[in-house]
Amino acid sequence: MAELTISGDTHPILKDDYASEWMGIEVLALDDGHATIRMRLRQEMLNGFGMAHGGMIFAFGDTAFALACNPASAKPGEAGIDSGTITVASGVDINFLKPAFRGQVLTAVANRRASTGRSGLYDVQIYAADPGAGGGTPQPAPAGSVPNATVPGELPADPATPAGELIAEFRGRSRTISKK
Repeated sequence: MAELTISGDTHPILKDDYASEWMGIEVLALDDGHATIRMRLRQEMLNGFGMAHGGMIFAFGDTAFALACNPASAKPGEAGIDSGTITVASGVDINFLKPAFRGQVLTAVANRRASTGRSGLYDVQIYAADPGAGGGTPQPAPAGSVPNATVPGELPADPATPAGELIAEFRGRSRTISKK
């Protein structure tokens, strides 16, 4: 089992998301069009060069993208899991900028850039920090609060949250479809 776990109570799409659970993803902040998540790189997430497997970085960014695309609860008249629709990826691109290594803590910050009709555009920045960077272990945001991580590339304004180095940029294109 992963060191960090998620709870289905955090967001409905995480309830049966066994991949994110295995990865040890922890949700730090959620808001309409925004998500900040974190995980620690474990040995089984590395490639033959001893660095994070690109697929792990991609899956991590994809989870942040999915959380930002799908509101935790739909308001009347809005698209959302509770309304019978879901938002999925219609296409994604990722640029790997630097390697990440075992033990590092990854943080992904996803933000909506544009939304028109059933289509959206999201940017996700992925950072890597050594354990203990920033003076402590960051804690999840209290229920109902959303740190001010709303500008692409910015993390919550919490000195205990280590940003680390930018290691990847993920851009996702979304489409809202009927939930079947």
